[in-house]
Amino acid sequence: MNFLLETLRLIVLTICYHLEAFLKVIVPQRKKNVSGEIVLITGAGSGIGRLMALEFAPLDVSLVLWDINVDGLKETAKQVKEKGVSRVHYYQCDCSDREVVYRVADQTYKAFLPAMTNKNHGHLVSVASSAGLIGVNGLADYCASKFAAVGFAESMALELIAAGKEGVKTTIVCPYFINTGMFDGCGTK
Repeated sequence: MNFLLETLRLIVLTICYHLEAFLKVIVPQRKKNVSGEIVLITGAGSGIGRLMALEFAPLDVSLVLWDINVDGLKETAKQVKEKGVSRVHYYQCDCSDREVVYRVADQTYKAFLPAMTNKNHGHLVSVASSAGLIGVNGLADYCASKFAAVGFAESMALELIAAGKEGVKTTIVCPYFINTGMFDGCGTK
């Protein structure tokens, strides 16, 4: 009996999610106004982090950029300043030690989340990977760290909902292979 109920639930949810996606294509949601906000981007010295900084640059935000690569940070800061951003700050942040990575994620949330929940305003975006959704042969360590990032972000989203903080939004981004140099030499079918 449980199997039948779960299957029915899956079918109903699948139909609902497809209808929701279809409606969003027809009636696009208005874009969020981030003007005047502070945007912290980790890994901003290259790749997705740099691309995100360049996307936020024309939106009248204050950018705070973190990366281990100071030269990359300087280049990103230069590029966003060329797009008109005057409020950009960059700091070297070494996350090469696995333990440090977990502490940085945890400490970053602990540092910023109280102010966001007090104001009931803000948006937490976690960039994980599609490797955080399924295991991948030869990438056990990477998958484990990304599973942790997805689980942490999902748990935070549920905690915010339970606390009634609807103004603090969360997003989990799980991209596939992106040509940023990190996966040079990797291939996929």
